[in-house]
Parts: sequence; C-alpha cells; structure tokens
Amino acid sequence: MKSYHTIDEKELLVRFREGNKSAFEEIYNRYKIKLTGNLLRMLKSRELVEDVIQDIFMSLWMNRKSIDTERSLKPYLFRIAANKAKHIFRKAANEQKFKNFLLPHWQEDYNHIEELFNHRENKELLQSLLDKLSPQQKTIYTLCKIEGKSYREVSEALQISETTVNTHIRNANVVLRDLTAKDPEFLSGMFGLFLIFNLP
Repeated sequence: MKSYHTIDEKELLVRFREGNKSAFEEIYNRYKIKLTGNLLRMLKSRELVEDVIQDIFMSLWMNRKSIDTERSLKPYLFRIAANKAKHIFRKAANEQKFKNFLLPHWQEDYNHIEELFNHRENKELLQSLLDKLSPQQKTIYTLCKIEGKSYREVSEALQISETTVNTHIRNANVVLRDLTAKDPEFLSGMFGLFLIFNLP
C-alpha cells in the first residue's frame, strides 16, 4: 500500500471523500504551511491565522463529499481562505476594536494606494478621496500617480523642486491612508485589491 505522502492528489481526494482520516491528515500537512504564510501576509496576526486555518480544514472535512476529485484542491482551499479573511476585514471595517488592530499592520506593508486607480470599481470612491486633498496635493498626486509623470516632469511643469513634489506625494499618501481608515466601504475595497496581489 502506498504511503499517503507519495500518492497523487486525485487518489488522495478520492480517499478523502470516502472519509479516510489519514487522507485528510495528508491534505492538512500538504497545505497548512502555504495557507498560513499567505494568511499571515494579509492578517498580520498568528492568532487570527490559526483560527482561520482551523475553520478552513473543519469546513473542508464537513464538505468533503462535495469535493471534485478531478480538480486541484489548492484553488479551492485558497478561495475559502480568502473569503474567511475578507470576512475578518469586513468586520474590521465596522468594528473599531478590529480596525485598530488590523489597519496599522495593513498600512505598514501596503502603502501604494495609487495602485487602486487601476481598478475601475474603485475609481469613483478614490476620486472622492482625492477631492479631500489640498489643491496642490491633488494636482501633484494626479500627475505623478495617475498620469504617470516623473517627479522631474512635474517639477518642471509646476516650477517647483523635485523635493517639493516628493513631499507633497508623501503627505498625500498619509492623508489618504487616514481617510481610508474612517471609510468602511473603502477599507473593504482595498482589501479586495490586496487579495488580488497576494493570493497565489
């Protein structure tokens, strides 16, 4: 009889669907580390990640009979992980306790708010946030981050130094991050984009 860690995934899933606990343990061992690493990048809390991992595999076991043995299990597991993590961020967007914990960690690693402009569903909301910047910040931010002009091009066009351009961009990012922390809808939208960049 083959060792479970050497059999291919299709055969493993067939046995898992039948309720074989050794097959379940092998699936757990194959995917736990990958799921944990990905969730840690999103949630920044080992305690939260451990809870999510437990929920994922409990859900997998409870729904084992619906598993398609002809398909790779990896996308299915990561989709469950993404949905559970998104639920946590939605909770964070509406509960101050969770927001205070998660948002600072999220902001440390994801400071490129301008990347959200590449996604059509966020443009209107982002534009409303840009309108809250000072006129000079909005102009410089739009030129650099939306139109893609270099700091030198903007400095020459506006007749200001590149250092001044950089300062305005940095200050605008601070303002935008502060605004998003107060906007549950936008926080949820940012998390959706964060998933796009972090899921395998």
